[in-house]
Amino acid sequence: MSKVIAHSLFSDFDISLFKAGKHYKLYEKMGAHLLVKDGIEGTYFAVWAPSAKKVAVIGDFNYWNSNEHQLHVRWDSSGIWEGFIPYVQKGNVYKYHILGSDDMVQEKADPYAKRCEHPPKTGSIIWEDNYNWKDSSWMKNRKKHNALNAPFSVYEVHLSSWKQKTAENRFMSYTELADELVNYVVDMNFTHVELMPIMEFPYDPSWGYQITGYFAPTSRFGYPDELKFLIDKFHENNIGVLLDWVPSHFPSDAHGLGNFDGSCLYEHPDPRKGYHQDWKSLIFNYGRNEVKSFLISNALFWLDQYHADGLRVDAVASMLFLDYSRKDGEWEPNVYGGRENLEAISFLQEMNIAVYENFPDVQTIAEESTSFPKVSSPVFAGGLGFGMKWMMGWMHDSLGYFSKETIYRKYHQNEVTFSLNYAFTENFMLPLSHDEVVYGKKSIVDKMPGDEWQKFANIRLLYSYMYTHPGAKLLFQGCEFGQISEWNFQKSLDWFVLKYDVHKGAKNFVKDLNMFYKTEKALFEKQFSEDGFEWIHHNDHENSVLSYIRKGKSTKDNIIIILNLTQIPRENYRIGIPKKGNLKEIFNSDLSKYNGTENFVNASISSENTPWNSKAQSVVLNLPPLAMIALKYKKD
Repeated sequence: MSKVIAHSLFSDFDISLFKAGKHYKLYEKMGAHLLVKDGIEGTYFAVWAPSAKKVAVIGDFNYWNSNEHQLHVRWDSSGIWEGFIPYVQKGNVYKYHILGSDDMVQEKADPYAKRCEHPPKTGSIIWEDNYNWKDSSWMKNRKKHNALNAPFSVYEVHLSSWKQKTAENRFMSYTELADELVNYVVDMNFTHVELMPIMEFPYDPSWGYQITGYFAPTSRFGYPDELKFLIDKFHENNIGVLLDWVPSHFPSDAHGLGNFDGSCLYEHPDPRKGYHQDWKSLIFNYGRNEVKSFLISNALFWLDQYHADGLRVDAVASMLFLDYSRKDGEWEPNVYGGRENLEAISFLQEMNIAVYENFPDVQTIAEESTSFPKVSSPVFAGGLGFGMKWMMGWMHDSLGYFSKETIYRKYHQNEVTFSLNYAFTENFMLPLSHDEVVYGKKSIVDKMPGDEWQKFANIRLLYSYMYTHPGAKLLFQGCEFGQISEWNFQKSLDWFVLKYDVHKGAKNFVKDLNMFYKTEKALFEKQFSEDGFEWIHHNDHENSVLSYIRKGKSTKDNIIIILNLTQIPRENYRIGIPKKGNLKEIFNSDLSKYNGTENFVNASISSENTPWNSKAQSVVLNLPPLAMIALKYKKD
């Protein structure tokens, strides 16, 4: 005899929205919710399992006995099983015992659980907190911090490996990170931090990209309210927080979403659309309305409940194309005979509309590696509706160019300039992410040619080009101080190298470069607009020199950038400039505090009436080796 009391949090309208794929706050209805019914404290449970023959709640409160608390299926064909269990409390561990349509019994974690057990345990935990947010000032004003015409310099972090308590053989907690990580990001002058997936995941080597608890912060670092405390601390220090979000695939772990009720409930039933060969994982059925409600609710959950300032959406390219990583015969064209996944495209558009309608002051950012058009254009204009898109082409071309010995660079100058041919077709973010420093790809500094001095000069030059190139910026942890070894998710970054001058210089450089980017309006006010950039000279192959102008809303904010891409100093180098006047050097990547030579500083710069580079005026400069200098007109 069931001891479950009939109860529901769903109205008929909720059900109609759920079935239509338009219920974007399912986390308020589904899952486990503490409440009082008829004066009795307990927990209401609701789970979607339309093909199940029986669903029971098992847990540490009923000795994991599936006969004790059997849920009731709703009468309205929604497939939702629900009920109220008296005296079940916060902190109790539970799962759903499901007799599926295939007559197999499974024990599943709650898809909507707010907290999960620490892996390798897989139970869900009844949880609610009443965290007292202290970020009202940030939330009120964050629109200006997250705007497309604001500086956007992102520090990408993997919480397990950023820094560990090595002596205690453990990760740092959310609370400890709220001190050390927040202070570090502030000191380094980044504007935002991006956390690699912090939703619960079972397998450490997946880096968090194989999620089983979509609504639960991973318990590896503490409680859900402690993650809120971490985000609160970032906001208190005017740092935006972006979260990696993974709607592209999910693992087939027994306690997860796969084959949830004995049927392909969350995953597409056709393996050509429902199985990722690369990642050995399952793909969501984007055409199923209830799945869309689940995913969009999840996106809004992190923005609503955790005050996230944006979502970086993982592996968008894999969602957009039916033939992604598939050979002929392994995929089926869409109804129009094309390779586009129309259901995934529609889902992404609906997700972005929902995000920006509910949270207009955040950003969604697509990791999308193809030339799919209008990724960051509004849906009403035929786009996917993202705020930004990762500029993978710039990343590949730039790393390819900078890895070449400098003597050969004159033959490849078009590779480092090519990105400007398409730089304004999307709102691009320039990433040097975790993917570029792992699996034998070498660290960023170890990709560079030459001796130690040249390697570090090259990364200063690469970052200079990145930060003065149009677009937002993203730098992965460890890249800022030139970590030599590849990223290893199992251990802490090599912080000990900061006792060496070359690494201290790299760290000082990135700190100053971030401040340079944040304070010079020409570098961000028009970062997604073609009228914010002008070449001075991009064809000086023989000298391997680039020069260009970055433009702000006011001409007084304009900056002239010159890059010397070889280790040979260029003395008495002439470039054309826009107008007559005196200029000052406002940034030089070759200073001694960055471990540079500081032998080629331009102290006094006056224009000459010598036409050059199609300009009526020009200046003569001393260009330091493997370095960037930035010039600005002095005020009259």
